[in-house]
Amino acid sequence: MALAPASPEPHIRALPPTWAHADGGSVPQEALEALETYKRKDSNKVVVRFKAVGNAPIMKQNFYKITASNRFQAVIQFLRKELGWKQGDPLFTYINLAFSPAPDDTVANLFKSFSTEGHLIVNYSTTAAWG
Repeated sequence: MALAPASPEPHIRALPPTWAHADGGSVPQEALEALETYKRKDSNKVVVRFKAVGNAPIMKQNFYKITASNRFQAVIQFLRKELGWKQGDPLFTYINLAFSPAPDDTVANLFKSFSTEGHLIVNYSTTAAWG
């Protein structure tokens, strides 16, 4: 019995017609525009108000404008710099005296969800104050 010769061309699958762009391009223009919008940094600013809790030192200036697209980790680093604290010094942060946000939360999301009178209130302490 002889085996049929193997096809020299590998099996190539084409995209379904609904996935392909009308002019034959591989990526629709709407998708490219959406990607460009996502890549742009949000230049909006959010007013953040820092309030000391317990024995934490009080800042001379406690209102700052911070870029909304920043992660909360950037707020923590900024606060450490303003207070002159080293990386190993204890610092606990809370939103509205209620909860400690994750460092990867964005400032914009926290502001949209928990702003008070147009400010994002960030309480800080040297010891765990809640929870």
